Amino acid sequence: MITTKPIQIFLHSKMAITNLALLQFVLPSLFLFLLSIFLIFHRQRQNHRRLPPSPPSFPILGHLHLLKPPIHRPLAAISAAHGPVVLLRFGSRPILLVSSPSAAEECFTVHDIAFANRPRFLAGKILGYDFTAMLWAPYGSHWRDLRRITSMHLLTSGSLRASSDLRTGEIRALVRNLFLQQGGSSGGAPRRLDLKSTLFDLVCAIIEQLVVPLAGETPKQRLIVREMVIEGLRLSTAAANAGDYMPAFMRVAWRGLEKRLMRLRRRRDEFWGNLIVQHRERRQIEDNGGGGVDGEGRKTMMDVMLSLQSIDPDRYTDDIIRGLMITMFTAGTDTSAGTTEWAMSLLLNHPHVLQKAATELDTTVGHGRLVSEDDLTNLPYLNCIIHETLRLYPAAPLLVPHETSKDCTVAGFDVSAGTMLLVNVWAIHRDAGLWDEPEKFKPERFMAGEAAKGYKFMPFGMGRRQCPGEGLAMRTVGLMLATFVQCFEWEKVSPEEVDMTEGLGLSMPKATPLEALYKPRQSMVPLLSQL
Repeated sequence: MITTKPIQIFLHSKMAITNLALLQFVLPSLFLFLLSIFLIFHRQRQNHRRLPPSPPSFPILGHLHLLKPPIHRPLAAISAAHGPVVLLRFGSRPILLVSSPSAAEECFTVHDIAFANRPRFLAGKILGYDFTAMLWAPYGSHWRDLRRITSMHLLTSGSLRASSDLRTGEIRALVRNLFLQQGGSSGGAPRRLDLKSTLFDLVCAIIEQLVVPLAGETPKQRLIVREMVIEGLRLSTAAANAGDYMPAFMRVAWRGLEKRLMRLRRRRDEFWGNLIVQHRERRQIEDNGGGGVDGEGRKTMMDVMLSLQSIDPDRYTDDIIRGLMITMFTAGTDTSAGTTEWAMSLLLNHPHVLQKAATELDTTVGHGRLVSEDDLTNLPYLNCIIHETLRLYPAAPLLVPHETSKDCTVAGFDVSAGTMLLVNVWAIHRDAGLWDEPEKFKPERFMAGEAAKGYKFMPFGMGRRQCPGEGLAMRTVGLMLATFVQCFEWEKVSPEEVDMTEGLGLSMPKATPLEALYKPRQSMVPLLSQL
């Protein structure tokens, strides 16, 4: 008997092959058809929107090819060519570049809530404890809670007055050491000083006293903190991580950065975790009901957070505490130290300004005591020097990036939700239409007080995510600069002007760290000898 099964198998196989061939033809055609429909609708939608001007871009890269460090300079050139509000694309991310006071004011007033989010970068996920640290957290109840805690317990006017002696003590201890290292007199040759490292260590010590004094501190511990802060700043530079702007399928090329971030995260976890355990055990031993306090009854930020944790441990986890401590060190050290370094560089290049500042201190404070924070309001020229330094060299030349949570309009242009906002304050601060001789160092421009008002001067940002540490920074920088000018004579290490080239980093450091020659002012030797 002849069976039909082989024939059926043959026919089924032929049909399967035919169907497979049809699928191979139909699926790509269907995909191309759907893609064409999407592009048509997308183009029609774009045609009905008024988008900001945008320079030509490359596929995938967008406008990344236009950026060369330090990126605030090429971005300023783009704005000069295309206008104060420009739409860019860094890889797959849309970027709104703003370089005018009026557009910045609109972003931080009319659309302040819309632009209150932060972009989600890899560094924020890893170093920011999955975007729960205050710097990286999206706008919402968690961020508002951290901001309230920080402001209330550390950064209010009353808190800053109460902690004034801590800053004063650290600065005077440094002055005493510098005086002794120079020989304890105004005679002899000036001594060379690495101001960058000196200032960073000083500010780090000040923040440490406010946030979490290191138990049984050793120079090695402070060095560890410094290394972790510097490494975190370097790895957190968003522009350095092109993977943050690439589509997900292309990010495998940046796994090396992810590994470095994870190593730093583990190192931080271990160091800060041990500190949390030490302070928790100390609180249990003291058992005074209010947490550990210093000799004058002040709570540190660690004490505040541990008190909150004892009440609500699920909300205030160790990761939240670590994130807040690290944020305070990261945001409060390099910025203040860098601003003071820029100010000293400018004074060395403009000795007549340095002399005028010294004369103001001699007249207002005299030689019988050291300058204090209470004197800063009576030193207008010194404050003008600080403001002019912040104008020329803002600690965050592009501010910390924002991201819009909903569609809005800026300067009449449509801006989509998810667009990252970069405000080029460096360009605004040097706009010839806003400032007379903007490239020149002229502290006198701030004497009337008008120059520091409005959105043409915003080194600390504006809006609800404005830097909350402005008061602390101005007090710290003011007291450091005033003390240095009052106590010492300063000279350049060579006849050439101090190199003012900008380096790479979030806080725009100097490309060449500042070194200077110093010696005690003769009129201050009797007082310095008593420290």
